[in-house]
Formats: sequence, structure tokens, C-alpha cells
Amino acid sequence: MVHPITVMKFSTASYNMLEVTNQTRQEEELSSLSSYDNQVRLMKCLGSRGYRLPKTPSRRKLSGDETGWAEASYKLTQIRMEMHALDKSSSYPSNTNTIAFSNSKKPTISENEGHNFMLQDLHEPDSSSVQHSILNSKVLPDTERVDTESNDSSLEFSEEKIDRVNGNHSLATTAKDKTQAKSAVAMIRSDEQLKLRDRLCSIYEDILVVNNLSHAEEVAKMLTVNYRHLIHACDTEVSKIDVKQETPVDHGEIVCFSIYSGPEADFGGGKSCIWVDVLDGGGEEMLNKFANFFQDPSIKKVWHNYSFDCHVIQNYGFKVSGFHADTMHMARLWDSSRRWVGGYSLEALSGDKDVMSRAKLNLEKDLIGKVSMTTIFGQKKAKIDGSAGKMVTIAPVEVLQREERIPWICYSALDARSTLKLYESLKSHLSDLPWKLDGELLHGSMFDFYEKYWQPFSELLVKMESEGMLVDRLYLQDIEKVAKEEQEVAVNRFRKWASKYCPDAKYMNVGSDAQLRVLLFGGTANRKNHNEAIPTERIFKVPNVDKVLEEGKKTPLKLRAIKLNSIGYNLNVDMHTASGWPSVSGAALKALAGKVSAEYDFIEALNIDLEDEDGKPSEIEDEPVEIDNSAYGTAFAAFPTEEEGREACHAIAALCEVCSIDSLISNFILPLQGHNISGKDLRVHCSININTETGRLSARRPSLQNQPALEKDRYKIRQAFIAAPGNSLIVADYGQLELRLLAHLTNCKSMLEAFEAGGDFHSRTAMNMYPYIREAVHKKEVLLEWHPQPGEDKPPVPLLKDAFASERRKAKMLNFSIAYGKTPQGLSKDWKVSVKEAKNTVDLWYNDRKEVLRWQQKRKKEAFEFGCVYTLLGRARQFPEINQGQNYYKGHIERAAINTPVQGSAADVAMLAMLEISNNKQLKELGWKLLLQVHDEVILEGPKESAEVAKAIVIECMSKPFNGKNILKVALSVDAKCAQNWYAAK
Repeated sequence: MVHPITVMKFSTASYNMLEVTNQTRQEEELSSLSSYDNQVRLMKCLGSRGYRLPKTPSRRKLSGDETGWAEASYKLTQIRMEMHALDKSSSYPSNTNTIAFSNSKKPTISENEGHNFMLQDLHEPDSSSVQHSILNSKVLPDTERVDTESNDSSLEFSEEKIDRVNGNHSLATTAKDKTQAKSAVAMIRSDEQLKLRDRLCSIYEDILVVNNLSHAEEVAKMLTVNYRHLIHACDTEVSKIDVKQETPVDHGEIVCFSIYSGPEADFGGGKSCIWVDVLDGGGEEMLNKFANFFQDPSIKKVWHNYSFDCHVIQNYGFKVSGFHADTMHMARLWDSSRRWVGGYSLEALSGDKDVMSRAKLNLEKDLIGKVSMTTIFGQKKAKIDGSAGKMVTIAPVEVLQREERIPWICYSALDARSTLKLYESLKSHLSDLPWKLDGELLHGSMFDFYEKYWQPFSELLVKMESEGMLVDRLYLQDIEKVAKEEQEVAVNRFRKWASKYCPDAKYMNVGSDAQLRVLLFGGTANRKNHNEAIPTERIFKVPNVDKVLEEGKKTPLKLRAIKLNSIGYNLNVDMHTASGWPSVSGAALKALAGKVSAEYDFIEALNIDLEDEDGKPSEIEDEPVEIDNSAYGTAFAAFPTEEEGREACHAIAALCEVCSIDSLISNFILPLQGHNISGKDLRVHCSININTETGRLSARRPSLQNQPALEKDRYKIRQAFIAAPGNSLIVADYGQLELRLLAHLTNCKSMLEAFEAGGDFHSRTAMNMYPYIREAVHKKEVLLEWHPQPGEDKPPVPLLKDAFASERRKAKMLNFSIAYGKTPQGLSKDWKVSVKEAKNTVDLWYNDRKEVLRWQQKRKKEAFEFGCVYTLLGRARQFPEINQGQNYYKGHIERAAINTPVQGSAADVAMLAMLEISNNKQLKELGWKLLLQVHDEVILEGPKESAEVAKAIVIECMSKPFNGKNILKVALSVDAKCAQNWYAAK
């Protein structure tokens, strides 16, 4: 184990080296080669110190084979001689210092004239008093680190150089010493990694280390008084949190933080960057010393991924204010295409020369940019023989901070430095981009857009994350129980059917793709390699749930063998995996089953009433009854009789149900009960991000935006999201927002008139597409809409949506599909018709909406000519793949060129509405807060007594999101409800 550091400050530049008076416990073990145990202990000792060792001799060789013993003894003696020669290879000065390490953290120091030094924070692993040889302040052959934890600007060395070998951070005077050290040490890190660590540690001289409360008070005062006018980049390092699984709200502990105020700031000795030790420098009390700095709204602070840092700081009880910018969001605004190529991490952005081209960089120090922990601190696990293995490990951050102190300080401080440099560059990039609002050029730049909209929006999203949503865990436990019971029923239903063809299928794992393939597709050849085929039967190991006792065994084994074979019928499958095997995905299974339920009763299928009016059994007449088989999938035709085909389809539908229930359990029901995504208040705090190319929001931990559709929400999961006692929820949703924006952007007369007339937009689309429907409406044979009057229970004539349901379905699909750039080829698959027929239907839609077609053609041309398209508020989506020249990229760009202005503009409108709601003084006074945005829907929570008043205000804000106005050519329709849970408000 590597232990915390030895740190020395030397005030003289004339010394060459410190000699050791030593006999360490490890060196004593070198002379003890008489026992196996000592031998192994010695091996471990030397291996931990970095030597490349021979494989540990076996006990047999050491005890019984004199040749093996002699060989091992010789190798270890050779190592000892190499160590001794290494120590003697340098000329020792006459003046020596002996540093004796004892159990206490305070070392015993014997000083000689001309050599004054101090040791700070010294720890020694051995329990006894031990002395270490120090050569040029490097412990050899010991590879424990000796860190210079000094910010003493008077430190001077002739030809001094920071040397970092295998984690050492020490002072070397000659290249010869460094070469000798490397020859004795097993290089766990690569040369490239060591060079990078050298470059990283070169910034140490610019960093002020704050590790006590009195110093912290002085520095905090300088931040809030002397340099309050500057822009400060801030960053935290946090332990005790799984960032992929846990919310930072009420999770994680800050071990250190850094603040970079730019070159104009000088906190002493020319140091412009502050690194604060929270772990060992005072804990929460240390953070409190900087509370005024973090809470002051007039002090501008820049962050990268502001959400995370804000939450972990606020966990300590004070509010973070003065948010000025989030460089991650600025980068997304500047180039939305990096989501797929490059990414938006601080490492990727600050290491990209194009991104950083506008920053004021010191070419010798700043080009390194942010580097990952793996790159700097990752080490390959050493094998027994001392050589590097393949596994890369990183110590916990608390260990790194204590035992890799200088690299850790530089690594964490570099985050703040890189953030401010990145901010400078992105600000310049955005300032050069003109801002266009609804296609009209404004007197401003995209940096003005950022400051006006995305900066306050980013802050709002963090507030929403902090609020979270209250979850009814008892309700979730109840539906979990129901879901698992229903899943078990569906599993048994499928197994029962499968066991008719394969007896051992009653024990199979229905979640195993391999087992399902043998059962359903045994004998089917691989699509890519016809020489390979799925076996018609195969042995599998499954859990021995029935405790079957095998012959010759005294107790049941955990696993038992079952033999699965093919059902023997050729099931037609159109979907295959990338490797060429028949797919058993949900979509593939649904195609086999068709649109039928998991439940199947042959008598019910015949639609025969077994009881007469008196409830007595009726006689079944021996008459042929026709059954509609159109709903059954492709598996139906594979079986010799219709009854067998129906049974197969219902059984496979049961398998689909298993998958569907499993998805609800694993994605929603179980995660929502986890404490990793909730805070102390038991509210769920998801992470809300602007990270889609169109600018729409996404959520993770958990993904609340991916709630199942209402018709598929069989367990009413939304019902688990509730208002706190005494509160109510308001759920407000835009109606057909994207279609309304398409009408505005294209200035389509037909669509604008349809929205102005109101009613069923999709029925009006169908009427305009098909002349015979238009004629039926004109003759009043059908009604577009019907508004019942008192005493009326049904319309006088059928509604269009009922009389022409198929045509309306196609019209509805086209309304949304065309807005997303879907082609006739794609629609032909959806409708299961020919491409020609699909194209004819699409032409019918465009006949009445020629403006849409012209607008789409213009957007495609714009994308290829300028490499980007724009949203309503002027955000650009770039297409860097435009020069790839492949048909796939061309098709993708054409679809995105149509989709982005529509979907991105919807994101713009939703953002404006949320800012209107957040800034509304009356809503604030009433105590209403935004909790979540899901696509075109927002959720608020507040006092129940003011719910109706607040609902009216929310509708007004959403209807007029442009600073209290609606600048669109079409009205924005908003539907809102008050309820105690999310489901009831839908």
C-alpha cells in the first residue's frame, strides 16, 4: 500500500543529495534466505518497491529442490547487489542529514549546517522506527512518493527537475540519476504517461495550496474583496458517489475544490489558481470559509457541468449563486454535432485545438488541457513477477489526494484553469456567430443568445433538479408485486405451449436468446454464412429450482441440465441480428405473434355464448363458425392447423408480454424505489440535460422522459409521482406543438386554416386528402366534429374519425411523419403496402400543402450549401458529415434538415414558456415551482388552495411565451389539469 507523503522544503541550492544512514526492515530481510516464508515476504516487499522479480518459487523448489533453491537465492542476491551498486553509483556529499521515521507523524530531524528543511504531513507505514536512503531527495529503491508540497517561491535548485517515476514526485539533478532509478523500478506507467504527468505537474508553481482554516479565511477575503470583479472558474472533486448511478443531490463528499481567477489575480507569489484541501484541511468548516464567495450573486462564476458541482456544494447547507456560464452548454450551442464526434467533456473540449483556438493560451503550459484520471493515475496491476498486467486500476480519490498529492493537486486545479480558458474561447466563437430570430438577422451574436436564454435556462434546470418529485414508494411496492405475478403467469403460459413440442421447455429460461433460438428457429441457417446453422437440439444449464437430485449425487446441484429442441416448424422471420442469426427481439417476436393478446381460449375465439338468458348452459350447434385470422402474425401460417397457429401466436404474445413487463419493472418500478436517485426528502432528483442535437431536453437517473405511453402504462406508473401533503400538481401540455410550428415555419395556408378552425386536425387532413371524404362531409353524411347538446347521447350521423378510420390513421401518421422527414419507403413498411402506394398517399398529403414541400426542399438545399439549418430562435445544427459522400449520410442530413427546424423550434418554445413560468412573480408569491419538463409537457407543484389560480397563469405563460406575446402565425393550444398525482392529470 502506498502511504501518504513525505514533503521537504530546502532553502539551499548548493546541495547535491542527502545520504541515508540506514538499515530498513526490508533490507534486513534481504539477508534472510533460509525460509520459504521469509522468501515470499521478501518477494512481496521488493515487488511493492517496483523491482521486476522472478516468479515466486514454489514451496517444493525451495524446500526440496536444492537447484531451484540455489537459483532463487542467486536471483535475489543479484537483486540485492544491484540495489547496493545503485546506491554506490553516485558520489555522496560530505554533509549528510539523517531523517528518522517513527510511529508518530512528526519526524525526528538532525540538521547539519547549511541544510535547513521542513517535513510536512509525514506518515510511515512501518510500526517501528525506520530510516530511508534519500538520493537527490529520492528514496531509492523505495518507490513511495516524496512530494514537494510546498508553495515556497524561494525554492531554488541548480539544474533541478521534477522527476516522476512510478508515482514519485521528487527533485533530480542529473539525467543519470533518473536513468538509474528507472532501471531499478518496474515501470507500471508508460513513458507517455510519465511525460504527461511531467507536463501536468509543471503548473504546480502557479497553484496556491490552501490546507488550513486561517489561510482559507485570508484567501476567501481576497476573492470576495480584491478580485470580486473577475470571472472565476470553479471545480470540485468528490468522493463517495457513483456518478453514473447516483444523483449528486444529498450524495457525495467534496475532497477538494479549485478556483482559477485568471492571470490578473495574484494570491501570493504570482499564484493565480487556488486549490483547497477539504478532506484534511478542515472538512465542512473549510467549505464554510468560502460560503460568502459561493453565495454572492454579484461574483461571476463559470463551471463545466454546473449541475453536478452546484448540487454537491449545496449539500453542505448553503446556496450557490452568481452563475455566469456553463462551458458544456456553451459548447453545445456552438457545435451541436460534437455529441457523436468529439463529445462535450472538459477533456475533449479543452484538448481540441479548434475549440481552444480563441483562448489566451500559454503555449508551454496550457495546451495540455484537461486530462482524464485514467490517463494520469491509472496503473496496470503488477503480476507476481513484477511485470505490468493488463488491468488498469485507479485508487479512490481520497487516496490519490493523500498519496499522489502533487499530481492530484495539478490534476484537479487544471480543471478550473481549463474551464476558464474554454470559456474565453467559446465566448469568442459564439460572439462571431450572427443571431437570427425566425430567419431575421438581429443586432446581436449567439453569445447574446446564450446570455439571454440558455444561461438562465441552465440555472432553472438545476433548480428543477434540486426540487425533484415526490414518489409514493408503497404504491410502487404494490405494483411491483402485481407485475411480477403477472410476469410469472405469462412465463408459464409460454412454457406450457412450448413443452408440447419440447418437454424440457417447461424448465427453460425464457429470457435467454440462445434458448429461444434453438426452440423457435432450430435448424435455421445463418443469413451471412449458410455453412452455419442453429442446432436443432442443445443442452443448457438452468437453475435447479425443483431440487432435482441427479444420480450419484447426495444433494441437489444448483444447476441442472435440460435438452431443448426445435418445435419443428419453419417460422418466417424478417429480422436478423448483425451477425446473421434470426432475431428474438421484442419487435421480431411481435411480428411472429401479431396483434393478439397473450390470453387464448379456443371457445372464446369462436365467440360462442355458453349460457342462455337464464344463465343455464346452452347447446352448441354443430355449425361452422368463421374466425377472423387477420390479426395473427407470421407464426400462424407455419403450423399445419389454424388452431395450432392461433395457439402459437398467443403463446409468443405471452412471451412479448414477459418482455414488456420486465421492461417496466427494470426501467421504472424498481429504479424509482432506489435511494441512489433520491435525496433525504425521498424525492427523486433526475439529471436534466440539454444534450440532444435539436436542443430538446433529456433526463437520466432516472429517465423520466421515457415514461411508457398511457395506453401501455398497464401499472399506472405515473400514479407513483405525487404532490406533497397540502400540495397539488399542475400538468400542462401543448397540443400539437410541432405541427403548429410546421404551419408557422412553412406559412402553409391549409394548415393555418385548419388550426384556426379548431377541432380534429387529423380528420381535416383526411378530408383534404381524399375527395370522397370531402364529398361525404359536404353532403353531411359524416361530421368532422360533434359537440353534444343537453339530451343528446350520440351524433345524428357518424363522425369522420369512425366512418373513415383507416384514412384518418394514415393522415395522422403523415402529419407527424412528414414533419420528421419520413420517406415513402419508410411509410410503406409501416403500412405494409408497396412503395408506389405509399408514395401516392404522400402525394395526396402534399397536394393540399405545397408550401410544406417547397419549405422542405429549401431546407435540404440550405443544409448542403451551408452545412447547417436553424431553429426558430436561431440555434444552428451543423452537419460535419456532409462531405462523406455516402448515401446514408445524405439521407440522414435530408431528414435532419427537415426535422431539426421543427423539433428544435418546439424546444425553443418550451424553453421560453418555462422561463416565463419561472420568472412570473405571482407564481413565486403563491409558492409554485417547476419540477419537470417532458417533451411538450411541464409539471409544477404548489399549495392546493391556489391550484386553479396558478393553472390559469401557467396556461397564459405557455400560450404567450415570447415575453408575454405570441409572435407565431398560429395560436398555441395548452391543456392543463390539477391533480394529486401525475397519472390523474393526464
